[in-house]
Amino acid sequence: MSIKKISISILFLLFICKISAQQHLNPEYIKVTNERAAKIVAKLELSNATKETAVSNIIAQQFRDLSKIQDERDAAIEKLKSSDLSKEKQKEKIEKCKVKADQLIGKLHKSYLKKLGTQLNDAKITEVKDGMTYGVLPITYAGYQDMLRNLTEEQKSYIYKNLVEAREHAMDGGSSKEKHAWFGKYKGRINNYLSAQGYNLNKESTDWHDRVAAREKNKPKK
Repeated sequence: MSIKKISISILFLLFICKISAQQHLNPEYIKVTNERAAKIVAKLELSNATKETAVSNIIAQQFRDLSKIQDERDAAIEKLKSSDLSKEKQKEKIEKCKVKADQLIGKLHKSYLKKLGTQLNDAKITEVKDGMTYGVLPITYAGYQDMLRNLTEEQKSYIYKNLVEAREHAMDGGSSKEKHAWFGKYKGRINNYLSAQGYNLNKESTDWHDRVAAREKNKPKK
């Protein structure tokens, strides 16, 4: 490797490290992740201050570790986009950046669940997952059952399993938009399945919204 290439590589690494340090050692950022984690833990009702602190620290660190990987990935991609490489070469290297980040996130995901498992049972870990993903799974699953009141057990199982898979991905999302996008992707899969099962989802959705509106209108006033 030429001295010029080595110098460029060093500068690139320094650029990445600088961004990482700015984000992940920032006291305000650490405070935000601690607050986000604390809100999730508060809903677990653990009634054990020591355990609450331990779980909160695990969740907050997960937010920071995820963000570090994603920030470094995004910085590397931006650097590649502004490089003198051909578009084809840029695309190739960008894809490698994404694959590498996904691999790191996958390992982090497993490690994170293992850490939670030292403090929480499966039911509480599920609550943490829902807390990290804004409760989209239970809300969506309940919505499908309310909209399609004649779902078979097999159909319910298909819907639930796909939403669980979506949640596993959404947990690692770097933003609210990315988390909701994962659920959107899997809802598309679910809707295709239901359409193939004979449901007219446009009509079912319209009828459901009418029923919900009627329920709200007929609620007793407090």
